[in-house]
Amino acid sequence: MGRTRKRSKLANRAIAASAALVLGGGGLLAANFYASAGEGRFGGGPQEQRTVNTATRISTIDCPEVANGLPDVPEGARPEVDRELAAMDTQITEAYQRFADRREQVQRDRAFAESAVLDPLKDKRRAAIERIAVAIGRNAGRPQGLESLAPCTLRADDDGIETAEAAETKGRNGQNGFPGGGNGGGDNRGGTRDNGNGNGNGNNQNGNGGNGGRGAGQAGNGPVASDFADIRSVRPNARKPRQLQNASRGTFTSSCGRNENGKFNPDNVIVAPGVSNGAHHMHDYVGNQANDAFASDDDLARGETTCRNQGDRSTYYWPVLRLQNGRNDQDANADGGGRDQNVGEILTPSQVTLNFVGSPVSRVTAMPKFLRIITGDAKAFTNGDANANASWSCTGFENRQLKAKYPVCPQGSQVVRSFSFQSCWDGRNTDSANHRTHVAFAGRDGRCPAGFRAIPQLVQRIVYDVPAGATFAVDSFPEQLHKPVTDHGDFINVFSNGLMRQVVNCVNTGRRCA
Repeated sequence: MGRTRKRSKLANRAIAASAALVLGGGGLLAANFYASAGEGRFGGGPQEQRTVNTATRISTIDCPEVANGLPDVPEGARPEVDRELAAMDTQITEAYQRFADRREQVQRDRAFAESAVLDPLKDKRRAAIERIAVAIGRNAGRPQGLESLAPCTLRADDDGIETAEAAETKGRNGQNGFPGGGNGGGDNRGGTRDNGNGNGNGNNQNGNGGNGGRGAGQAGNGPVASDFADIRSVRPNARKPRQLQNASRGTFTSSCGRNENGKFNPDNVIVAPGVSNGAHHMHDYVGNQANDAFASDDDLARGETTCRNQGDRSTYYWPVLRLQNGRNDQDANADGGGRDQNVGEILTPSQVTLNFVGSPVSRVTAMPKFLRIITGDAKAFTNGDANANASWSCTGFENRQLKAKYPVCPQGSQVVRSFSFQSCWDGRNTDSANHRTHVAFAGRDGRCPAGFRAIPQLVQRIVYDVPAGATFAVDSFPEQLHKPVTDHGDFINVFSNGLMRQVVNCVNTGRRCA
């Protein structure tokens, strides 16, 4: 692996403070705190002890991504390493819940956050990191310095988290930034606009941010007003590389349904094989019906598929989208659902399109069977956006794409999520220790990095009928606050060899096939 973990400026911000944590009426965790220089435990470490504005609000727990700090993990150590990494995700989830539940003690005593939340979490992470180092050391050189990844911090959401009372006050003035509340500025920081006057009409929508959270989201940990943007205020920004003479211009479409049969689980067989609730959020599945945490390659090869062409037994999955409408789905008391602060009514997509397209500069070669690809980053809010890749838009406006905002669509327009998966493969591995380095994105010129070859690129488009004025959010790890930047998609190739040859031939010869 050896990848240097890129952290956002937010994650590196020191939060030195005396915290007063509150849960506003809708359950949004917020904190006003008072800065004092030289108190570094709530920030990025002793090197970054900075004064913080009193308006900053602590909103979540930020932990270094241990997977990105690991060297190459030997094959024999992978099962144990994967289990420990999944256990660390559970530790963060549990710590985040303590952080939310014990707000009154934290309000009385700033040190309580350290003793009750951060220190126990650090001890658990240090023990897990030690077990990871031992597992790797049994098969290769023991990695050094991983213990520096054990400490976590409390961090603020600089995207404009506010108390529910403040959001409600702004909502009365038609400016709460949720669907229907116009900010009048068109600056992509949330809300819809109505001819630039900010009068809150919001394209004749309600202006109430849905019925779910009084500005906080139904789960109490997002989404918030600033997570939304009027798609009409976004300038056209979708661009594709110019196709050269040797481009592969064809398209193969696999029709696998919309998850009409309701296959959901909170597992992730790529990242956390053998671990139930390894994702801590619910996934939609189309294609292979055998996919759960314990599915082997043989299970997937034998699994039934919802795909029209039975030669495609691939598995396609992504976090569910939920309406924050005051109603809970049947998983309200289940892992991945309410137990992980993912609540609301799950929306079934109105359309799912799975296209495999070519390279703008060359022919493509076949994907290997059981190739695993993850696109996007489920922890991008705290990890930073280096691996964020999902796009949000609206039908009729798909030349305008959002990465870090949910779209507010005009009346009659539908919400669109899209994922363009990595299109370059290293020619050797079907997976890698961090589940990323065996595949890569083509450069701006459409060419693959040195040592990689072009493969058919999965382009996934998911459309939803979101009621006018409704607040919605993707499922996420609890500490990721349902941020849109955390959206992601997963794919395991289980095409038959014969059908994959057809895909490659179709794409390379410029035809449209299904």
